[in-house]
Amino acid sequence: MTYSPYTELALKNLRNPEHLSWYVIPFLALVFYVYASEFQKKNWNLILAGLAFWGMDWINEIINALIMHFSGYAPLWITPGKSAFIILIGLNIEIMFMFAIAGIVWSKFLAEDKKTKYFGINNRWLVAIAGSVFSVFTEILLNKADLLIWEYPWWSASCPCLIIVFGYLTFFIVAFWVYDLPDIKSKLKVVGGIYSIVILSLLVFGSLGWL
Repeated sequence: MTYSPYTELALKNLRNPEHLSWYVIPFLALVFYVYASEFQKKNWNLILAGLAFWGMDWINEIINALIMHFSGYAPLWITPGKSAFIILIGLNIEIMFMFAIAGIVWSKFLAEDKKTKYFGINNRWLVAIAGSVFSVFTEILLNKADLLIWEYPWWSASCPCLIIVFGYLTFFIVAFWVYDLPDIKSKLKVVGGIYSIVILSLLVFGSLGWL
């Protein structure tokens, strides 16, 4: 296998504890605070939507690592360095903490009535599309700073549609679907299913050395 230079660099730093830094502790505390605040208010819709959003990112990150393994060249996105800890080839601990609370943050923009429209667009779809575009714009800035690397021309700033749809929009769709489900039992089933896929994938593919 001939991996790209950035992939080689990321693999060199992958799960290397020597890069751990104390600043991850306040990040962890922030995640705990956000969920504890919503738990205190019994905002189960927000909590479970947030967990669904986070779980969908884990699925994407696992798929990205598998693309690297089977392509023998590079994943779709790479986080090669300048991180306290690289968990998977395209997922560092800073990104993980961000996605842990992003679903809650974006769900707070939803109208109470799921049929409400803003500018003639259903509020769920408007927030999902706006959030996806904003997220990809942020990735473009990170890419220009060489913090987030894209190796394929069809997954890059010059062709952002796939990143918007498959990199983010799917997260929002699933998270908002969970948010709008009629009862806690239904929400828990979906979120439980997502994390069952995540945990099983990490165990199986991790034991095979594919991650």
